[in-house]
Amino acid sequence: MKPIILEEIIKAVEGIINKNIDTTNIFISNISIDTRTLNKGDLFIAINGNNFDGHNYIQAAFEKGAKVCISEKDIETDGILIKVLDTKKALKDLAKYYRSLFKIPVVAITGSTGKTTTKDIVASILAQKYNVLKTEGNFNNEIGLPLTVFNIDDSTEVAVLEMGMNNFGEIRNLSEIAKPNIAIITNIGVSHIENLGSREGVLRAKYEIFDFLDENGTKILNADDDMLFNLKYEQKGKFIEQKFYSIEKEVDVFAENIVENGLSGTFAKINCMGEKFEINIKTCGKHIISNALAGVIVGKKMGLNINQIKNGIENFNLSKMRMDIIKTNNYTIINDVYNANPNSMKASLDVLANAKGRKIAILGDMFELGSFAPKFHYEIGEYAVCKKIDELIFIGNLAKNMMLGAKDFSIKNNITVNINYFEKQEDLFQNINNILHIEDNILVKASRGMQFEKIVDKLMR
Repeated sequence: MKPIILEEIIKAVEGIINKNIDTTNIFISNISIDTRTLNKGDLFIAINGNNFDGHNYIQAAFEKGAKVCISEKDIETDGILIKVLDTKKALKDLAKYYRSLFKIPVVAITGSTGKTTTKDIVASILAQKYNVLKTEGNFNNEIGLPLTVFNIDDSTEVAVLEMGMNNFGEIRNLSEIAKPNIAIITNIGVSHIENLGSREGVLRAKYEIFDFLDENGTKILNADDDMLFNLKYEQKGKFIEQKFYSIEKEVDVFAENIVENGLSGTFAKINCMGEKFEINIKTCGKHIISNALAGVIVGKKMGLNINQIKNGIENFNLSKMRMDIIKTNNYTIINDVYNANPNSMKASLDVLANAKGRKIAILGDMFELGSFAPKFHYEIGEYAVCKKIDELIFIGNLAKNMMLGAKDFSIKNNITVNINYFEKQEDLFQNINNILHIEDNILVKASRGMQFEKIVDKLMR
C-alpha cells in the first residue's frame, strides 16, 4: 500500500478525530479489519459483522500497535480514534479515495458462474506484459474488494478485480470503488435468485458493473448467454464499446474445433478478430474455453500480441477447490467444492462425463435458490443421469430432490444407474468402501456451506 496522510483519510471517510493533533505528519501504510493479522502502525477499521463486532477489539488493536482506529461508536481510549457514522461505508469511501490516487487500468469481472476462473485467466494473460494485482480468494464483496484495492501500489500496472454480490446495489458500490476501464459479465444464471427474484433481476444486478465504467471503456459480454447477447449498445445515452465472445457463434472472438481430452485438458482454435491461433490448456471443460475468450479480448485491448495471450492462457492456474484434478493411488478426484449453482453443476458433470473409466458424482445442496431450489435440484438429478454417470451420490436436505429427479429420469428412459442418498457426510463415510472402486473418477461438488472439502480430504486419505 502506498502511504497516505491521515488528514486525507479523515476527509475521505468524513470522520471526526478525537485528538487535537497535526494529522499532516501521520502516515498510514496498511489497513486492517482483523486484529489477528494487524501489524504495528496499521489503521484498524472496526467492522460490525454478522458474527462479531470489531468495536470489541479496538483496545486490542491499540495494544498490538495500531496507529489509528476508525469507529462508529464512542470508545474511551488514549489512542487516535476517528469517529464515523458507518465503518463499512468508511471502508468503501477510503478505498474509493485510494483508487483515485492511481491512473492505472482496472479490469472488473462479474457473472453468475466463471468469474473467478475468468479473473485467473485474465490476470495470467496480462502478467505476460504487466505487473498485475488480482483479487485473491473470496475477496470479491463490499469488504474484500476495498481490502484488495489497498494492495495497489506504485509498482502496480493493472488491477483485475472480481465482483460478487447477493443483492441489488452491491455491484454498483464495487464499481464505484474500482472505476473500471474494462468490465466483463460472464453469464446470467440463477445464483442468488432467492434475493433477486428472476434471471431478469440477476441481469439488472450484474449490469451495475457498468455504472462507473470509464466513458472510453469496453464492455465484454458472453454471446452464448441469451440475455447478454440481447443487450443494447447504449449506456446513459453514450456509446460504449462492446465486444462479444462465444464458443457457439462467430462474433468478435470465438472458438471452434474444441476438443475435450478427458481429464487431461482441452484444445481449441481461437479466432480473435481475424487472427487465429490454437490453445492447449491443462484444465478441463468447454466452459474454461469460454472464460479464456474473455481474456483474449482483454489482452488485445491491453496491447498484448497473440503469443503473449496464448502463453497466458496455457499457463494460468485455477484458484483452490475449483476443478482441481487430484490423482491418488486409488482415485482421480475432481475437487470442485468451492461453490455451486445449477450452471456450474452442469458444467462439472460435463467434465466428469468425458473422463475415461467409471464415473462417480458426489453432489450436495446448492444454496440461495429460494423457492426455486426443489426444481433446480430435481433438474440436476435428471442431468446427471442424462450424462451417463455410473454412480450418483446425493447428500443434504435439498439434494433429496436431485435423487428424485435422477430416479424419475432413469425409470422414464430405462437407464441403469446406481443412485445413493445420504442425509449427512458421516453416513457416506460409513458406506463409502462399498460404493467406490479402485481407479474411479470422482466429482465432488456442492455449495461452500456444505463443506465438501472434508469429503475430498477423506478420499485423499
